[in-house]
Amino acid sequence: MVDNPPPVSPFSEPERKRTDRSGRRSARRRATRRDATRRRRTTSALPSPRARARTEADAGRFGRVRPGTAAMARGGGGGCCPPMDLMRSEAMQLVQVIIPTESAHLTVSYLGELGLLQLKDLNADKSPFQRTYAAQIKRCGEMARKLRFFKEQMSKAGISTSAQLTEISLDFDDLEIKLGELEAELAEVNANNEKLKRTYNELLEYSTVLQKAGEFFYSAQRSAAAQQREMEANQSGESSLESPLLEQDTLTDASKQVKLGSLSGLVPKEKAMAFERILFRATRGNIFLRQESVDEPVTDPVSGEKVAKNAFVIFYSGDRAKAKILKICDAFNANRYPFPEDVARQLHAVQEVSAKISELKATIDMGLAHRDNILKNIASEFENWNRLANKEKIIYHTLNMLSVDVTKKCLVGEGWSPVFATTQIQDALQRATLDSKSQVGSIFQVLNTTESPPTYFQTNKFTSAFQEIVDAYGIAKYQEANPGVFTIVTFPFLFAVMFGDWGHGICILVSTLYLIIREKKFASQKLGDIMEMMFGGRYVIMMMALFSIYTGLIYNEFFSVPFELFGKSAYACRDPSCGDAATEGLLKVRRTYPFGVDPVWHGSRSELPFLNSLKMKMSILLGVAQMNLGIVISYFNAKFFRNSVNVWYQFIPQLIFLNSLFGYLSMLIIIKWSTGAKADLYHTMIYMFLSPTDELGENQLFPGQKTVQLVLLLLALVSVPWMLIPKPFFLKMEHERRHQGQQYAMLQSTDDSVVAEMGHHNGSNHHEEFEFSEVFVHQLIHTIEFVLGAVSNTASYLRLWALSLAHSELSSVFYDKVLLLAFGYNNILIRIAGITIFICATVGVLLVMETLSAFLHALRLHWVEFQNKFYEGDGYKFAPFSFALISEEED
Repeated sequence: MVDNPPPVSPFSEPERKRTDRSGRRSARRRATRRDATRRRRTTSALPSPRARARTEADAGRFGRVRPGTAAMARGGGGGCCPPMDLMRSEAMQLVQVIIPTESAHLTVSYLGELGLLQLKDLNADKSPFQRTYAAQIKRCGEMARKLRFFKEQMSKAGISTSAQLTEISLDFDDLEIKLGELEAELAEVNANNEKLKRTYNELLEYSTVLQKAGEFFYSAQRSAAAQQREMEANQSGESSLESPLLEQDTLTDASKQVKLGSLSGLVPKEKAMAFERILFRATRGNIFLRQESVDEPVTDPVSGEKVAKNAFVIFYSGDRAKAKILKICDAFNANRYPFPEDVARQLHAVQEVSAKISELKATIDMGLAHRDNILKNIASEFENWNRLANKEKIIYHTLNMLSVDVTKKCLVGEGWSPVFATTQIQDALQRATLDSKSQVGSIFQVLNTTESPPTYFQTNKFTSAFQEIVDAYGIAKYQEANPGVFTIVTFPFLFAVMFGDWGHGICILVSTLYLIIREKKFASQKLGDIMEMMFGGRYVIMMMALFSIYTGLIYNEFFSVPFELFGKSAYACRDPSCGDAATEGLLKVRRTYPFGVDPVWHGSRSELPFLNSLKMKMSILLGVAQMNLGIVISYFNAKFFRNSVNVWYQFIPQLIFLNSLFGYLSMLIIIKWSTGAKADLYHTMIYMFLSPTDELGENQLFPGQKTVQLVLLLLALVSVPWMLIPKPFFLKMEHERRHQGQQYAMLQSTDDSVVAEMGHHNGSNHHEEFEFSEVFVHQLIHTIEFVLGAVSNTASYLRLWALSLAHSELSSVFYDKVLLLAFGYNNILIRIAGITIFICATVGVLLVMETLSAFLHALRLHWVEFQNKFYEGDGYKFAPFSFALISEEED
């Protein structure tokens, strides 16, 4: 791997940690006069607009094209857009744009469509209400409220919006007026409908009361007539001396008779008993109450909900009793309705109520139809209006991030952009100037800065998922080596080492190919959380499946069953009884099996010891190789950032220490495999430390091994103080030389002094004393962490062996103890049950749980064992102002 030299940049190197910052070479060596001259350009007189490439965004979290990717793909041979390179993040520049007020809105709109500029908030000290465009944002918020109101009304009416987006001719002001008119009209229609519905529900209740109360009075009249006839019959059949006196007593004066009043209505059924008790106590029993349950729940006029109610009729005497009853009815939400005592008037009331109900029903239907027509017209344009309102709100939020010039005739903005996007941004500014018919053009210029730029990797739908795995650990520092390049291969490979079965790999591959083939359909749908994660990482899962098929062929396992795919087995039984014997019972009769594990090992007594030894040693080899890769990448980082201290006092001793111990162990493993020796590597490595001068005896694998071990042990011991001691002193010397030489910076070349002045501006004003003890303690911690981590990280890679063995054994148990056991019975039901259990166990345990387990372990190996050798991950992500990205986040 060969790194290109760092891209030319007008600013100093990215900030390091304080200890690394102290040992960094002066920023004056980072730029030349040619670079500064080339980058200090403006666009007060910009060239004519070129053919512009618009950004594309695929739906779906992982499958989207990042801003500018499509434009780069179509860039062609002009050279404005470099080819995609994931190894280092894109070269960034701090730019300043000065925009006339009359073209500011359109300029920001075009920059949002381009999506390649991350603007800074230059008004962070102001509250949202003190900013220039606070009134416009308030108007946008009011429009958003109206649109939410429309959406709620459409949801209640069961009307769906049109998903088709079209160009609309309305501008911001016209849309605001139109939304206001529609809201007023819809609110008036809703208010009228509510009043009509309330009146309609009251009439329905009144109709119910007339029916139930009429039944009360009718039954009471029949009972009274029957009693009257019975009394008359009794009086005509009996005559005595007391009869005249009794008749005289029964005759009373009409003026002295008590007139009873009545109230009728409906009360909620759940409150009926309490209603009756309160009435009895309040009137001391001086009422007559009759209640009857209504057959079906009625719609309450106030709440509009279906409520089970009882119809009641109350007879009382006196105004005081009436006043108490009215208050109690109000407290229990009992709706009262007048009931005429005359039968003719009752019939007239029933007919009148029925006619009003029919009229109101027709009126309500017409109102609902009118409301639905309004909502359908809104639904056809809702998405367009919503998009325009959101876009305007985003534009004004962005305009509020710009500072207003003292003349209040232009806006000034600063932000980060990729170097390759310079021409595209200039074209957008020129186009906005022409379209807005502004007499003054926008100014674009590159600023010198010591700030650390954001990190921007151009990814596509395949590489973005792997980059997300790295970003979940931490965003790469500006232009440091990106582990995502290696993760594309190493992550699925380490997963497959733990998941090696080509039958299971085919199952996962088939399900993933289904997602990939139909990705356009799934991208346009709203998926669940789990499905969204699977769809987003579909290409990662595809690579995991392909590597699982490869390692499964090496392990020679298809649902734990071996196959002679690449030829006959190299071994044969010495006699018929050797099938369950050790390897001594087998004879080599052919050449070695050409690819992977010989199928004869599966099912033999020596299968487990053989595969254990193979997978354990293979795990150590893979782990040492990946850790060495991480250390080598740290060298290219130090070389890229021109940090020779890290090369000589971090990379070299770390490489020596790791390979003196575990690199040597890996070499012994390879020699033992190659020679077929029976040396005990455990004994060799342990006594290399405990008794380095003892003879190796039968554990010797090559001549001069004892001398090599002594030299490697000595190198490992020397590398520890090599890592610990020199680096803090060199950092201190570098710090003193840099700060002592600041006052003589102008004696150097002009371009270096400019950069140096820029790079040390903050240091001269806000300088911190160099704490040697703090730096030394930090280096001590770093050294101890690496020394102990070399042992623990190597042991951590044994999880590859453990999970691979567990997966193989679980697969074997499901096959032998479920499938084969079921087929041992001559019963079709048992066989079907066995197949069902085998499929469920394979899918649930091996294809779901084991996949998740192997994924998490591979993730840990990359984050901890691999990336901690070189990856700082203390950067921040490039977040451009882009309409496409903002709409995706809202979705």
